[in-house]
Amino acid sequence: MALQVLELIILAALAAVVLFQLYAVLGRRVGRGPEDMTRVPAGPASADGPRGTTPAVSDDTPLGGLAAVRARDPSFDIGQFLQGARGAYQLIVKAFAAGDRSTLKPLLAPEVMDGFETAIHQRETEGRTENVEFLQTPRADLESISLFGDVAKASVRFLAELRSRSKGKDGEAVDDRRTAEVWTFERNLKSRNPNWTLIHVDAAEA
Repeated sequence: MALQVLELIILAALAAVVLFQLYAVLGRRVGRGPEDMTRVPAGPASADGPRGTTPAVSDDTPLGGLAAVRARDPSFDIGQFLQGARGAYQLIVKAFAAGDRSTLKPLLAPEVMDGFETAIHQRETEGRTENVEFLQTPRADLESISLFGDVAKASVRFLAELRSRSKGKDGEAVDDRRTAEVWTFERNLKSRNPNWTLIHVDAAEA
């Protein structure tokens, strides 16, 4: 009897692990925040593949390129990727608010950096400063992943609650916001650089 109880406990624990992994990979859709939410400015970079190319896999489902990416890079792990993407998201949002160009530049595609630079310069010209803090750890879900030649592209949906403090000629303003966005990252799998570059930012659909 004791042995049967132990077996049931082990099976339940295994089931919980499997469900957790599925949840981490697939996630669940959530509603977007208010229309006036703060959005990180994006450049005109496209999340589509290079012109004249087609995905390296025939499966056109959102996660259809996962097997192809893993075939090229066996070390690719969804959990580790999402953890890194979440860290990059927090770092980029804070660096943008602080106008920290040196932190932003190596993390962004040139077109996206141009958009950030324009917004930062305008804020500085107006004599405004901004500081952002996250009220809780942002949620990150893998929306899609694809492979174009040696270039992998992954779109991650972020849901975050943050507090923005801005100072200007009119004084200080504090704004608590809930944001939902999809960020697309890119990496050449042949590169020795393990970092992914942000190439596009979109508001998430409800």
